[in-house]
Amino acid sequence: MILGSLLGLSLIVNVSVESGIQPALGNATNGLSAPQRNAVMLPLVRTATECILRAVAADPRIHASLEAADVRDLIVASMPSCADPMRAMIEAHDRIYGEGSGETFFMGPYLDMLPVTVIKAVKNTKN
Repeated sequence: MILGSLLGLSLIVNVSVESGIQPALGNATNGLSAPQRNAVMLPLVRTATECILRAVAADPRIHASLEAADVRDLIVASMPSCADPMRAMIEAHDRIYGEGSGETFFMGPYLDMLPVTVIKAVKNTKN
């Protein structure tokens, strides 16, 4: 159930990290290959996403509607309780791909795919 959603999100991570963001000079992890960067990032993305999924699933409003707009509101409401894993994901991205890239990843590909991931996971738990 959640595994499929995380697999989809991991594809977004692969695309975003291979999108040409150049690592910052002098960064200790710059010499990592794409599989090595993915090995660092995927567990952090998984942890952050699982935190959001748990928080949204625990919210009684999730069962009222599975519309994307409603799910986005629930995701926003869950962010404070998931701040630590989100911060870890963003900071790791910054270390690997350069300062500011973590926020760009978070605000772009990650948040773009998160509502779809949440909706799929919630639907799978209902079945």
